[in-house]
Amino acid sequence: MLPADFPYYFCGLPFRARQVKGKLKWLLCHGEIREVMKGVYVDVRVPDSPELRAGAVRLLVPSDAVVCGSTAAWLHGIETTALGPAELPEAHWTRSPTDEVEVFGVRVTSPIATAVELARRLPRPFALSAVDAFLRTGKADRWALRAASAAHEGRPGYWQSQDVLRYADRRAASPGESWLRLRLIDAGFGVPDLQVRVLGPRLTCRLDLGFPDRPVDGRWLGLEYDSDAWHSSVRQQVRDESRRVELEKVGWHVISVRRTDVWGAYPALELAVGAFLCQQPRLPRRW
Repeated sequence: MLPADFPYYFCGLPFRARQVKGKLKWLLCHGEIREVMKGVYVDVRVPDSPELRAGAVRLLVPSDAVVCGSTAAWLHGIETTALGPAELPEAHWTRSPTDEVEVFGVRVTSPIATAVELARRLPRPFALSAVDAFLRTGKADRWALRAASAAHEGRPGYWQSQDVLRYADRRAASPGESWLRLRLIDAGFGVPDLQVRVLGPRLTCRLDLGFPDRPVDGRWLGLEYDSDAWHSSVRQQVRDESRRVELEKVGWHVISVRRTDVWGAYPALELAVGAFLCQQPRLPRRW
């Protein structure tokens, strides 16, 4: 790794692979640069920022074009996890935008236009997580999105966008919670409540999702999406288990859900939820 006083590569500005020619692999292998988006790199000591993202996009998009799609969402501050399986964004642009704004000198479709486009074009789970993320930023609201989506009636993806906007919710705190919510809806369990507040003698917390209006024998069902980043270490798992024990004491049965449970083909999640709610899930799932 580079010492702290070593000069920044290209003064900390993003650059293309051709600008370092044969040194690219060497710099990547030694951890001196990182890829910002596909085909654009920067010194590892430069933190992520809206300015950096705009500078990276500027290297790939024609000056007379308008950034759109998932690239526009990334410029508006939406993380790539909510937009699709790819870890790095690619450059998407158009010369016929419906509504545009400027982000650090880059022409980009507005947050509302971008969210509606993603609701129409992305696979359903990512369409929902992308719209949820836009709502969470406060740069778009559901009523404005519904009004904007009406202009696309009759076009490909219109009915999917209506389905996504019907269930979109700004309270979803992560893409994983959005995907989990959609899977429960598709299984026929109805729309769960989000950020369910639980009060107890020794516990005050919020559950990611739950069914507080559907008690079964005096107990309620809650679900928590446990990401690998925050729930993988031994200490984190012990903390989570202690929390679930306390929740059981105040009448909440909590199902812990990981990414493999949400995206896996086996319907263990639906069967576990259905067993508690005494309801046969609708299978197979739609995604």
